Amino acid sequence: MPMTKFTPEHLLQYLYKETSTKETAAIAEALKHDWTLREKLAVLKTSMERLDQIRETPRTEVILNVLAYAREKWAEEVE
Repeated sequence: MPMTKFTPEHLLQYLYKETSTKETAAIAEALKHDWTLREKLAVLKTSMERLDQIRETPRTEVILNVLAYAREKWAEEVE
């Protein structure tokens, strides 16, 4: 049986459980036999974990500017 070439997009779909039952089975089988595919999957998992840990918040100045703009636009609509 020929090995299917799986792209990083396939592996991401696999990680997010967005593959069909048939695709999931094919990727799982390929992972058993292809160490480079396992390595690629491990790299993607690590990247996803790092992304999940990023916590960014806007500066207070930005929030105040948005609120001031919204207040200004609301005042214009009320007039």
